[in-house]
Amino acid sequence: MVQIVVLAFFASLAPATPPEFVFTGPLNTFHVAHTATLLHDGHVLACGGGIDGRTAELFDAERGVWSLTGKLVSFRSYHTATLLPDGKVLVVGGSAPGGALNSAEVYDPATGIWSATGHMSQKRRYHTATLLLDGRVLVAGGVEDDLGWNSVEIYDPASGRWNATGTLHVGRFGHSATLLPDGSVSVAGGATSYLYDPLASAEIYDPSTGTWSFTSDLDTARSLHASISLRNGRAMVIGGIGPNGRQTDAVEIYDPVTGAWQRTGSLSAPRRSLAVSLLSNGRVLATGGDTFVGQARANAEVYGPKSGVWTVMPNLNVPRANHTATLLNDGRVLISGGLFSGPQFDSCELFYYPGRSRE
Repeated sequence: MVQIVVLAFFASLAPATPPEFVFTGPLNTFHVAHTATLLHDGHVLACGGGIDGRTAELFDAERGVWSLTGKLVSFRSYHTATLLPDGKVLVVGGSAPGGALNSAEVYDPATGIWSATGHMSQKRRYHTATLLLDGRVLVAGGVEDDLGWNSVEIYDPASGRWNATGTLHVGRFGHSATLLPDGSVSVAGGATSYLYDPLASAEIYDPSTGTWSFTSDLDTARSLHASISLRNGRAMVIGGIGPNGRQTDAVEIYDPVTGAWQRTGSLSAPRRSLAVSLLSNGRVLATGGDTFVGQARANAEVYGPKSGVWTVMPNLNVPRANHTATLLNDGRVLISGGLFSGPQFDSCELFYYPGRSRE
């Protein structure tokens, strides 16, 4: 017993493992503007995007390798993927060589097979998909050609059907959507006709009435930004294209109690098309993104909700944008695919942040 206590004491004095990005097994093909979803069994499903927009792969976190699984029914990129309560994954809309899509399909991890599941009334890309508390999926906005849709649809996994619900007050695409603790959904920013002319408006969806209402405007208009739900129930929007048409470093937090947005610490560098992940300790990891001239960034930083400050981390091994960041069950974050100023990537990295204090 004494020996164990002594060993534990000296172990506590040992220097902490520094945060770092380490290469892991590459994807089997290039993926960009794809999705990556943590499944119930701990695997990560990456699908769509890239040269072959039908490819889907599974990442084994224990072995650090990807293996191919069933192909999507349709080629797609800039789609959404939502983990359903039964463990299946719903993929919706996106872009194909022929234009935007109104189709949807469901992946069954038990069989590795994709199945078509109805069609939306509108073709959509740059839309959002949010899992509601009752297990249905709210799909809002998006664009087919030039003008953002104000139409909104709900998918019911029990019936496999789509139904229209209340329309947004402002048509938008390239926006964000966040589920709030009371089951409502906050939609913020985006653009109506041109991504470089972003919106500051925000709206709240009430599932009990199927209607939208305006809430406070963002302090900084933005599109193609990232968003995440914090553990305290607030919604955070990060970076994106700002009001002058250039990337912004501004970050804001929405308080559903007061209905107000408040500025918090800014990113170390302005960027759009970045990927964010909520770490197991409640902090937020932001990675990559690109500049006004389309140059991908390798920047990485971690936000502390208590301090309101971003801490710069070691850079990604590869600058990338339009990639994904997925929290694994063991606390690491899987970074996959993306673009680097033109070339697409099959490379992947794992990030581990050793900070134990929770926020």
